[in-house]
Amino acid sequence: MSATTGFIGLGAMGLSMARNLHRAGHLNAVWNRTASKAQTLAAETGCISAADPVDLARRCEVLVLCVSADDDVLDLIATLTPALRPGQIILDCSTVAPATARKAAEQVRSCGADFLDCPVSGGVEGARQGSLVTMVGGEPATLERARPVLAAMTRQITWMGPVGAGQATKAVNQIMAAGIAAAVTEALALGAAAGLPLARVIEVVSGGAAGNWFLNQRGPTMIQDRFETGFKIALHDKDLAICQQLAADCGGDLPLVDAVRDDYAALMAAGFGDEDISALYRRKRALFGNPIPLVVKSPHAE
Repeated sequence: MSATTGFIGLGAMGLSMARNLHRAGHLNAVWNRTASKAQTLAAETGCISAADPVDLARRCEVLVLCVSADDDVLDLIATLTPALRPGQIILDCSTVAPATARKAAEQVRSCGADFLDCPVSGGVEGARQGSLVTMVGGEPATLERARPVLAAMTRQITWMGPVGAGQATKAVNQIMAAGIAAAVTEALALGAAAGLPLARVIEVVSGGAAGNWFLNQRGPTMIQDRFETGFKIALHDKDLAICQQLAADCGGDLPLVDAVRDDYAALMAAGFGDEDISALYRRKRALFGNPIPLVVKSPHAE
């Protein structure tokens, strides 16, 4: 499948994933709603900046999608379907509902092409380093055909079951991410209130049973009140809404997710929705006297 892959969605994750495809010799064409992003990457890599998704589909055997929301995926599938042909594969690395993946697969398969839902985890760092993990739903034979493309972007590829199983697994991942973020930010807020040297707290705790990726990667920046975008609060909130719906479909609920979404709602209302989820630290610090403002300052304020 060398140089026969097209990529749609050059956001924080997608841009690095597309670059890794290029390095592995797979990338043929790219398309993005903001055309300048695709044109810049095309100039950098020598790949084609497709005129539209249909143009990209006509040029490529494998199409990778990495977009933000369920409606984005379904709109793209509807646009692509008339141009699809037997033997093509769509790999959807977006995070959407399992039902969305099944609906997309049905449309794609009606054209003789095939579909895998293969959401990824590992953050912008993992996308940049090619060390993402991938949770795949779909036919095992299709996965084997697509494996070289996925391997160029990820370090671990795990088949989870039929279409939709990858997205259901990602929902499990997102709940865990929410709980870890809430626990780490609350714990460090307590440490700050107790007057502890937080850099040393992170160092020692990281080496014990409570060590985790989020603490290692986001702890040092959050204690400096820096919340540069890694995984936007607004996007995680969207994912957690998917988790709540899946839980309801399974006859249960998710109290932890409910609590985190309440915190996210307050942060988004205050204008922090585009910050990294480590900005939960703002909310947790507020439990100890609110030393970090929860009101966005006017850009004109002195």
